[in-house]
Amino acid sequence: MRLYVFDCGRIEISDLSAFDRGGAFDGRADNFVDSCYLVRHPDGDLVWDAGLPDSIHELPDGVTEASFTLKVSKTLKGQLERIGVPPEAVEFFSISHSHFDHLGNGNLFKASTFIVQEKERAHMFREDARRDAQTFANYSDLEAAKKTTFTDSYDVFGDGKVIIVSMPGHTPGHSVLLVKLEHTGPVLLSGDLYHLTEARERRTIPTFNTSPEETLASMDKFEELARASDARVIIQHEEVDFEKLPRAPAYLD
Repeated sequence: MRLYVFDCGRIEISDLSAFDRGGAFDGRADNFVDSCYLVRHPDGDLVWDAGLPDSIHELPDGVTEASFTLKVSKTLKGQLERIGVPPEAVEFFSISHSHFDHLGNGNLFKASTFIVQEKERAHMFREDARRDAQTFANYSDLEAAKKTTFTDSYDVFGDGKVIIVSMPGHTPGHSVLLVKLEHTGPVLLSGDLYHLTEARERRTIPTFNTSPEETLASMDKFEELARASDARVIIQHEEVDFEKLPRAPAYLD
């Protein structure tokens, strides 16, 4: 089994204040990496998260909205095709949650089985989400896709090696991914439970999280899972974590 890591864009943030309701990041700026993943299992392929839209790649200066500047240097489609995995051939697609920077290329996987926490699916297809026409258009095809929904956790291949675990709070059905690799050992992908290493250390809660109480409970659950599995934690937006990972076509196994 292999875990491939893809560069799915960069997010330059001029004002981080919204990333903690307690003011820990007031007056600060930072750059987030946007990472996506492919698990190649003997029983099929799973793509985890779909990054920023590939269409931004055509814009050298990216797209600026409020305090965010979005840039894409490599398309997800191109990175997948480079390793011989066209998006339409991917058997399974799943997400940590349905924010714009994790579903930007969602429609690439309309032929896949969409594995999603049941509350997150309801959240991403609610009326308010549809009103954000630009974001919704990036994943709208998934509404009619073949789907598998779950509540607490889901064992993707039935052998305990690739497990999606519900950890709500950032969104109603936010999830994380545990991948148990033979040589590397367990790897735990955080989704957006934490955006930065400092956020994990200080247990910061963004102002836009749907439930602070659920967020704190999920942080406890995440840390217990990390300890129990002795997993290497990857914070998906953390540049330091990303730079330590091999990039496709290299992989962890």
